[in-house]
Amino acid sequence: MAGLVTSFGSGAMTNSIAEISDASCILAIGTNTTVAHPVIALRVKEAVRRGATLIVANPKEIDLCRFAGMFLRQKPGSDVALLMGMARVIVDEGLADEAFIEQRCEDFDAFKESLEAFDLDFVEQTTGVPRDKIVEAARCFATSKPAAILYAMGITQHIHGTDNVMAVANLALLTGNVGKPSSGVNPLRGQNNVQGACDMGALPNVYPGYQKVILPEVREKFEKAWGCSLPESVGLTHTEIFDAAYHGKIKAIYLIGENPILSEANANHVKEAIDKTEFLVVQDIFMTETAELADVVLPAAAFAEKDGTFTNTERRVQRIHKAVDSPGEAKPDCWITSQIAQRMGVAGFDFAGPAEIMAEIASLTPAYGGISYDRLGNEGLQWPCPTPDHPGTPFLHGAKFAAPSGKGRFVPLEYKPSAETADEKYPLILTTDRSLFHFHTATMTRKVAGLEALDDRELLKINPADATRLGVEHGQTVRVASRRGKMTVEVDVTDVCPPGVVSATFHFAESPTNELTNSALDPVAKIPETKVCAVRIEKVS
Repeated sequence: MAGLVTSFGSGAMTNSIAEISDASCILAIGTNTTVAHPVIALRVKEAVRRGATLIVANPKEIDLCRFAGMFLRQKPGSDVALLMGMARVIVDEGLADEAFIEQRCEDFDAFKESLEAFDLDFVEQTTGVPRDKIVEAARCFATSKPAAILYAMGITQHIHGTDNVMAVANLALLTGNVGKPSSGVNPLRGQNNVQGACDMGALPNVYPGYQKVILPEVREKFEKAWGCSLPESVGLTHTEIFDAAYHGKIKAIYLIGENPILSEANANHVKEAIDKTEFLVVQDIFMTETAELADVVLPAAAFAEKDGTFTNTERRVQRIHKAVDSPGEAKPDCWITSQIAQRMGVAGFDFAGPAEIMAEIASLTPAYGGISYDRLGNEGLQWPCPTPDHPGTPFLHGAKFAAPSGKGRFVPLEYKPSAETADEKYPLILTTDRSLFHFHTATMTRKVAGLEALDDRELLKINPADATRLGVEHGQTVRVASRRGKMTVEVDVTDVCPPGVVSATFHFAESPTNELTNSALDPVAKIPETKVCAVRIEKVS
């Protein structure tokens, strides 16, 4: 969000999932789409069948490479260099969309000047991608229209994740691939309601609809609607909350649908922070590893056990209908939270149901202004949908950008190395990934016997050359150590990873990968660098 808001004025997926099928070129960077977003991957494959060129940029030879016309295997953490190098080729060869830049963009001159630092010798050396491949990819992306960019947490989970996103946006602006069908910059969200949570203000600096906390007129609007007094200061991000708890600045945490003991970078630090917390409440549908540490566990209803809405990665607000009753004492999240508020004597939480909540959302959130519970039907609506007669918006920025100037903004960038690099003590780089058969910390999926039969343990992917050098064999158990922790895991010797890079998921509590990962933060978005972590491998005797 932080990067796209800077470039476009809005931090959401610009286009729709169905449009991907009609793209002429697709750049998939930092996304293992067939594994993490398999339905979207079907659209990518369909586009390829229709003649589109797929460019995959990823440190690992992921499954999507089977369908790619070009595979750019950049070193972990070198995305800015790769993207700015492609932009340099496009500018130098006169392939930029000059009319689009002139009419719809600003700050191009400063951006163009910053490209001087990204000559192809530097880019090739920094990324490990041969210069002829960089040139080929740049020419293809610039001349094949419409062209779409897909990215996920392989781009964002870095100390320069915001820069990575702005580099992606620069490339789209440079080629005029924004504000048109089957183009755009399309972040693929990691969970099914991440977009909706952000839209509803689950961020420390905005209220619902990305209305800024620091603006007096915004605070007054919500104070009047909610009958309360609101703080003037910005709150803490997810990662900052655990740091503050560790240092005794936060005494209580109310955790809903999250399992940070497995999902958070430098997970041992999270455990220590929770140990120092005086009161922990966990609200979830299963007893997670984090819930086991809680003072109070509140049993929540699963998606099929309640009415409500999800807003997915393409900004589509979708209604869900209760299909089955909840087991035991499990209740919908909104009911639980409202009951707590009422028992604390707080007004405004006496909703009769989700329809009333949606009505309040529409009254306070301009992009949702025309969305009512009754309008959603079976297909849902894509925001912005400002009025009751508005049909919703399949793609953003068609006439103007959401920025105050109405123009897309080019952002000059410089290359910054990752917080950790390989050295003599920790000679390998670990990057995290996901399995097709499990979701996030596997809170749900490991309870499905068929999925557990297909994938029941962590496997550390390692290149054959590294395995030979270390004297480890396929299926052998090893200990992986970083500056923050250790885990034991079986080895999967494979060419998926290049020499010097190893990879693991974070689905398995028996091999907690995130006890190794680095919690160094992007200074803007405060996201940890889980995609680049220096490790060593030790044999288990």
